[in-house]
Amino acid sequence: MNKPAIWQEEINLLNEIIRKTPLEHRIKWGMDVYTFEGKNVVGVSGFKSYFGLWFYNGVFLSDPKGVLVSAQEGKTKAMRQWRFQSATEIDEAAILNYLQEAIQLEKEGKRWTPEKAGDLELPQILAFALEEDAVLRDNFDGLSPYKRKEYCEFIGSAKQEKTQIARLEKCRQLILAGLGLNDKYK
Repeated sequence: MNKPAIWQEEINLLNEIIRKTPLEHRIKWGMDVYTFEGKNVVGVSGFKSYFGLWFYNGVFLSDPKGVLVSAQEGKTKAMRQWRFQSATEIDEAAILNYLQEAIQLEKEGKRWTPEKAGDLELPQILAFALEEDAVLRDNFDGLSPYKRKEYCEFIGSAKQEKTQIARLEKCRQLILAGLGLNDKYK
């Protein structure tokens, strides 16, 4: 799949600025990513309405210009974006300052550590099904914590009971087969 050439000149300009630092260029996930000693520091990419820089440990940046935003509020913990809508917004000196701070954070080994997940809360429909079917319970208990969490979120996120029941029935064979909810896509 070919990406459209939208923002290509602006992305090239950002890449030229980043190349003035000791960061190493890589292509990861189909986009330009710059690393320091093998660790991701910043990525460059464009979307429909903006292009920007992605600081992988941006949560630790001081952000003196107040330009960094969370990629997905409530989901993204450490990554921060600096979004632009035109080449005129690109401030090379400011970008270089942010990059130098990001490199320094890497040198210091500053890392976001994920919070430990709390106890898994089973949706009532799933809890009842596991009580009633020992084979289902044994197979569910044999899944990795991540896979159990996927099923709980998938079933529990349905608002109506009939939808929760339908989702449980859809998942039953996957659980009995020892598969995760999304294993068929791997």
